[in-house]
This record gives sequence, structure tokens and C-alpha cells, in this order.
Amino acid sequence: MHKVIQKLGCLLLVCGSAHAASPPKNAPDRNITGFEAADETQPLWEFGVGGGVGEVPNYPASSERNFIALAAPYIIYRGDVFRLGGGGGARAVVAEDDRWELDISVGGAFAADTDENSARAGMPELDYLLELGPQVVYLVHQTRNNQGATGRLNLRLQARSVISTDFRSFEHQGYLFEPELQWQQRGYWGENTAMTVRLSSTFASEDLHDYFYQVDAAFVTDIRPEYDARSGYLGSELSVAFSFQLSDNIRAFLGGTVRNHSGAANENSPLFERDTTYSLAAGFVWRIHQSEAKASF
Repeated sequence: MHKVIQKLGCLLLVCGSAHAASPPKNAPDRNITGFEAADETQPLWEFGVGGGVGEVPNYPASSERNFIALAAPYIIYRGDVFRLGGGGGARAVVAEDDRWELDISVGGAFAADTDENSARAGMPELDYLLELGPQVVYLVHQTRNNQGATGRLNLRLQARSVISTDFRSFEHQGYLFEPELQWQQRGYWGENTAMTVRLSSTFASEDLHDYFYQVDAAFVTDIRPEYDARSGYLGSELSVAFSFQLSDNIRAFLGGTVRNHSGAANENSPLFERDTTYSLAAGFVWRIHQSEAKASF
């Protein structure tokens, strides 16, 4: 749900080998905003350090904001089946060809800190969210001009189960469905510059809306009436991110997201505070080492 901020989190996994038909060289979900050009073969794996800062709403339609600063090692693995990082998160590819990909992918969002004077004061804290489920990626259109600039328009359809955790316990919080259009442009402002634009809408089950917007009798106050949340539309967002090369092995990124929740299923909740919110992020990725072996796509 916080796609710009996902660049700040680095998930460390050990990916085993798997035998499958080699993916197409021009895989539809290949990230073209990294170190390699769109027509350049990428290393099978690489590792390094990434870091950055960001500011996001505590939850959808919240007026409270959460500042995040993070630096951590990262690993990217581009296997035929298991893939980690590189803009697509962690996922296992079920099937793909030159136009589409079906995978099982992982996403998430950071925990939120509640102030004493916030709308959620006295209520349970919002924990980290983990998302797991199937995703279809379809390559709608691809362009390449005479100067070598490459553009890709992808349609993503994501259905995910959502789990909250404080890393001591885990609790299922429902399901979400998120259709998204993503445009990636490489080389338009210079050989090593890139841009990503995303437009998406989110729909969620009642359990997930309960997590954000429900007010049970135990948490009613003079200014926070009881409220029973319902399923449906959660909101839409437009995000833009720019990346550029600082050296052979260091890239920087800047990004922002605007979210609109007008017409959301639970805009009458006392915890629904703003129709429009925004996020900002900036950071870097330093690639320390890469494999001599190359990915198949």
C-alpha cells in the first residue's frame, strides 16, 4: 500500500534453485529502472546496501504522519522461478511468456506510531502488514525511440491476503484486490535516468477495513462514536519515482505518492480524517558485488 516506501525496505531471503523452462528474455515484469539498460542482460544475483528516508500517512486517510529512516543490506536474485528484489519484491513465478506473467508475490507496509492526541488514541497500535497472494502482470505496450529510450506499460492485477504482526504474533486481517497500471521509462532524460509512474485502486474485505476504521464500544469517546466498518473501495493512488546513476554502482531515487479516498466505503468513520494524503521518499542503492552468471531474462 505504500509503494514508494517499499524501496526503503530490504527483505533478506535464501532462494533455492528450481528447475523450470527458461523465462523469455524480454520478460513482462523485468524492471528497467536499475543499473542495466533495457537491452542489457542482468546478473543472476547481486548484493549491496540501500537506504533512505520517507514520510507516509499512518494508515489510509489518516492525518497523522510517520517518518521512516532505514539503511540495510539488500539481495537481488533473478532465478527462473524464484525472484527477489529488483522492483518486483519477492515472488515465485508460476508461468510467463513475452506478454504476461503469473506469480505468487509478497508485499507489505510499515507499522504506525499513534500520538496521544490522534484519532486512534487509546486504541490498539497498527502493526506491520504482510501481504501474500497471486499477481498477474500483462505487458500492454512497449516503445523504443531513435535515441534508445525505452518505455513499458504494464497492467498488474493483485489479490492478496493481509497479515498484521509485531513479530511476536500474527493475525489475519482480510483480503485486498488491487488493479494497477505501471509505466516505466528508461533513458528519456539521459542514458542512465529512469522514471516509474503508477496508478492503482484498492478494494478490501470487511476485516481489513475493520483494522483501519472500526470503533468498538470499548474505544468510544466523546469525540469518537462507535462505528461498524464495511467492505469495499479503499482508495486510489498516483505515484511517481525518478532514479538516476551517481556512479557505476550507486543509484539514487526520489519519489512521491498522492492518495485519494473520496467515495471510500468507510469515509463516515471517525478514524477517516482526510480525503487526500501524500507520501515522499528519497534514497540510494549501492551495488557492492554482482555475479558473473547472468539471468535468463
